[in-house]
Amino acid sequence: MNARPKAAVIGSNMIDLVTLIDRMPKLGETVEAPHFDIGFGGKGANQAVALARLGADVLMVSKVGDDIFGLEVKRNFEENGIDSRYVDVVVGASNGVAPIFVDKEANNSILIIKGANNALSPEDVDRAAEDIKKCNLIILQLEVPLKTVYHAIEFGVKHKIPVILNPAPGAELDFEYVRQADFLVPNETELEIISRMPVGTMDEIVAAARSLVEKGARNVIVTLGAKGSLLVNENEEVHVEPFAVKSTDSTGAGDAFIGSFAYYLLQSGNIVEAMRMANRYAAISTMKPGTQKSFIGMKEFSEVLEGMKS
Repeated sequence: MNARPKAAVIGSNMIDLVTLIDRMPKLGETVEAPHFDIGFGGKGANQAVALARLGADVLMVSKVGDDIFGLEVKRNFEENGIDSRYVDVVVGASNGVAPIFVDKEANNSILIIKGANNALSPEDVDRAAEDIKKCNLIILQLEVPLKTVYHAIEFGVKHKIPVILNPAPGAELDFEYVRQADFLVPNETELEIISRMPVGTMDEIVAAARSLVEKGARNVIVTLGAKGSLLVNENEEVHVEPFAVKSTDSTGAGDAFIGSFAYYLLQSGNIVEAMRMANRYAAISTMKPGTQKSFIGMKEFSEVLEGMKS
């Protein structure tokens, strides 16, 4: 596809409250932390921003709070060139927030308070229907009500629009809907929750992903962090090698993968090649602190890749 790709992201936004820590405090203990930062996040918003910065046209369907955070989230969408006509304020609700703790090894632990995201409804999808129909792809996550996610999957099927479902945070899912999505993209933890199988080794990860394919999932792509990514479907199992970098903060790397995977999938239609490029984009995002702050545009991405070759 040579034309500028267009995708609809139906999902969440958050304000990230990021604390760098040396260690988590014990019960009742107070520990000094070296750094704190506020940034824009939420899985849906992150994926939308990654897509937009790489060069896609992005339509966002979401809900923001009736507070200062909500106003800033909508402004952030507009500054990133994202169509936010269907990002509505929920009167009396707080915006979604995500306290994030990042240790010295760049591992993170995250809490989410959904806030206004809980108000995103099937009716909101229907209200945006005519504009969603113009999109080449729909991207979904689980930080909004499941009924809305399932409705959006059925909308995609009805109008022949491919669907990527990022089952995050992990939850039990109804495979009557999941099998209708074109791509199911969990990380290892989410794969374990959905499959109810161990994921301690690569063989176990493959087996768990295979079990989801046997339940009807069309393409399962498992993001493996520093181990790359894995594609499992009826016809093949492909481990796409990682892209080695010195990581500072892995927060948002999964969203960077999904946003960039969506972009390159729309550009080439080649699943494995899109995964290869997404591994690179996600890895490079971990070299900077923060979530959306670490997502770079196409020009810088190309320059970084070229610089790493030399």
